[in-house]
Amino acid sequence: MSNRFLSLGLLVASALSLSAPAVAADGVKIDELVVASTIQGAQREATLKAVRAFYEFWNTGDEAALKQAIADNFTDHTLPPGRPQGAEGPAFASQHFRAAVPDLGVTVEKMIVAGDYVTVHMKFTGHFTGRFGQTQGKGQPIAFIATDLVKVENGRITDNWHIEDNLTLLQQMGVAKVSS
Repeated sequence: MSNRFLSLGLLVASALSLSAPAVAADGVKIDELVVASTIQGAQREATLKAVRAFYEFWNTGDEAALKQAIADNFTDHTLPPGRPQGAEGPAFASQHFRAAVPDLGVTVEKMIVAGDYVTVHMKFTGHFTGRFGQTQGKGQPIAFIATDLVKVENGRITDNWHIEDNLTLLQQMGVAKVSS
């Protein structure tokens, strides 16, 4: 049985090719990029261009990068309450979050590209100097993780499923209390 798992592990490892350990994508830092070796040329470049633009948007708030990244029919499959569905949703989220954390930045810690799907694990950092609901920031540092699964078709992101470590974020902001 262990030989079967070893063979499976070797198969998976050989199906993936690893680019440089630290890849800069315009202004967003990507610590590790893994791309399935079956993704060739134009599809690979179009997928990477869209995904890099999307995380450049999250890193800077630049809506021009967002427009390069997402399709008109973009769907957020884990839409939080109050956020508009569609292409307007990420811009809305960024504007509201940057009101609380103006120096928000993102580092992509791992990006795995397989076919039309890209999994991205990232870390957001900044300082809570603005307002979040009824809470005024006092400059406290924030650092929390998030993971996205995005689907890219024809060089644009059409779908996103995401999860954020909101408990850590809210504790750092002083909105959620840490219990002992």
